[in-house]
Amino acid sequence: MATSSKSFGTAPVFFTAISTILGAILFLRFGFAVGTLGFWGVILIILLGHLVTIPTALAISELATNKRVEGGGEYFIISRSFGLNIGATIGFTLYLSQAISVAFYIIAFTEAFEFFFNWVALKFDMVLPRQVVSLPSIALLSFIILKKGADIGVKLLYIVVAILFISLLLFFLGKTEFSMQHSFSLLDLEGRNMDSFFIVFAIVFPAFTGMTAGVGLSGDLKNPSRSIPLGTSIATISGMIIYFFIVYKLASSANIDDLTNNQLIMAQIALGGSYIIPLGLAASTISSAIGSILVAPRTLQALAGDRSFPSRKMNVFLARGKGEKKEPFNATLVTVVIAVVFVALGNVNSVASIISMFFMVTYGSLCLISFLYHFGASPSYRPGFRSRWYISLVGFITAIWIMFRISTGYATAAIILIILLYMYISNYHKTRKGLVSIFTNALLQLNRSLQVFLQQSRKSRGAKEWRPSAICISKDSFERQDAFQLLNWISHRLGFGTYIHLIEDYYSKSTHKQAQSILAELVNQYKGIGSHVYIDTLISPSYTSAIAQTIQLPGISGMENNMLLLEYDRRNPVNLNSIIENYSLVNAGNFDVCILGSSSKPINYRNGIDVWLRSVDYNNSHLMILLSFIIQGHPVWKKSNIRIFEICKPEEKDKTRKSLEDLITTGRLPITTKNIDIIESRDHTDFRKDINMKSERTALTIIGFTGELLKLKGKELFEGYENLGQLLFVNASEKKVIE
Repeated sequence: MATSSKSFGTAPVFFTAISTILGAILFLRFGFAVGTLGFWGVILIILLGHLVTIPTALAISELATNKRVEGGGEYFIISRSFGLNIGATIGFTLYLSQAISVAFYIIAFTEAFEFFFNWVALKFDMVLPRQVVSLPSIALLSFIILKKGADIGVKLLYIVVAILFISLLLFFLGKTEFSMQHSFSLLDLEGRNMDSFFIVFAIVFPAFTGMTAGVGLSGDLKNPSRSIPLGTSIATISGMIIYFFIVYKLASSANIDDLTNNQLIMAQIALGGSYIIPLGLAASTISSAIGSILVAPRTLQALAGDRSFPSRKMNVFLARGKGEKKEPFNATLVTVVIAVVFVALGNVNSVASIISMFFMVTYGSLCLISFLYHFGASPSYRPGFRSRWYISLVGFITAIWIMFRISTGYATAAIILIILLYMYISNYHKTRKGLVSIFTNALLQLNRSLQVFLQQSRKSRGAKEWRPSAICISKDSFERQDAFQLLNWISHRLGFGTYIHLIEDYYSKSTHKQAQSILAELVNQYKGIGSHVYIDTLISPSYTSAIAQTIQLPGISGMENNMLLLEYDRRNPVNLNSIIENYSLVNAGNFDVCILGSSSKPINYRNGIDVWLRSVDYNNSHLMILLSFIIQGHPVWKKSNIRIFEICKPEEKDKTRKSLEDLITTGRLPITTKNIDIIESRDHTDFRKDINMKSERTALTIIGFTGELLKLKGKELFEGYENLGQLLFVNASEKKVIE
């Protein structure tokens, strides 16, 4: 429907939309709807339907004025907003709704020839199937479109609208014997059969669609940022108001039986109705069919142009255009085949219900896109027309709700089909994966709002349950991964973790570039292993300054960081002295401190986690036990056990065991009593011998330490554990509560 110059104003947008809105359903099914549900029942359908269509009209007006809408119309908007994979998924359902609409309008067009079928029945005593008219009609229409292309649409537009409005005017001027014998007020009219409300809604809803038809004219408008919103909005509101008057006219002009059983009841009400109403029906349906058969192939062509199909040959075939204007000849052929199949079915109601479900998916998507753009608040989103975020949200929620009310089975099947289709497309187009900007911006805004809320509510919270928000700093990320691995275990479900790779240097353009490169490499390295750790880099001239900066970083979860994880290689503990020297710095911030001594021994997770408690671990004990429980929550530890060893004086052995058993029971910890081992301390005996002997095969051993012992013994505190695997030293800033 393109012209050589941008010469169109608002009128073509309005007429394109209104001629599609006032279509087949108006002439064929509004009488049935009023007869079934009554005046107020159909008014409720109109209001509910426009809770979807008005937000969609405003949303698409907004989206169309943000950037030029190219080939594919609604598909172009969805795919360029949600990304090509999601866009293709919804695009397929959109295309099917458009292709099936061709069949729907041709079937409805056939009803304009009811006089012919009645004449044949009376004259020859023969009941002809509707396909006698519908199949030749779709064949003729397809031939014309394939030969003439899109230019035929605009030429017919004004004629069609004129016929439509003349037929409606004569309908409102008409009187019936029923209307002259009965006086009505709105209070007298009633609703009925409300149990059939959503069945009738599914049949009638296509009457409210079509308001997006004018978007296809975007490239031909002088001022699209004005014409699209104005033309679309006026058409949508006008259509709704006209429907209100039509419903009242029907309810006041015919009895229930005539409304329900005579699908062309409007012909009996209008002046000259036997001629003008079939003519209006024919004009509206054939124009809508032309519009659909022009739009659907262009959606299919755009899908193929984006390589949405799994076959290169299919994409090339469907994307190929004919002539200078690249008319979608091949895509039109495919659309015609689909339309012919549904024309052969020949049932208006069943086809209308299918279209309703597909339209709900498309309209809900358009409203969601508008809402996310508002919520994401991107500076690049500058539409010439603005809707309101809450209107778009209402449209999205209403569309989804109506889908399930029409048919829970069909709605569920449609969603499952969309999910499977998306998974298939994403698997085929692996290079097109990734979070598009509309989702990224929305998540950034949500994260910002949550962070501010958490900060503002922090002081108002009472006693809070403890959970780890750990931050790890290491400059050996590419030499060993033990620290990242431990942090990932902690962060899997019950904790939060931030991993900082340290670049020990001064900040400059070159080190900044180096940091970006290292960050990208680390993110890529760990993203395929189910990591729950946030990764970053830090440029700092010394280990001490790096720690000082790190412990002041805000927690990525919105929760303050409360634990610092440091690590060294037990085979070559070159940075252990630096850790010891900076302990007091960390301790100043009331951080729990975990120091991981990495081992070259392979980890056998089945050998479990050992926790070693001593009398000096009064503050550390609960943190050590909680950490073992949190680490065990990671899937790799699911077949492991936690063992607790406590070294105590001989006379306190029974008391110690009972205290531990009570703690495990009341704390609901997954530790069996048989895995509690109380070891008697012996004078002048180094407890490290017991640990080396009993935990030699253990995957992870947790030992407590205090600041006083660290100051007294220094590096010696971490030595003497040659037989052990991974070794975690824990110091709690305060005793944790296990409830």
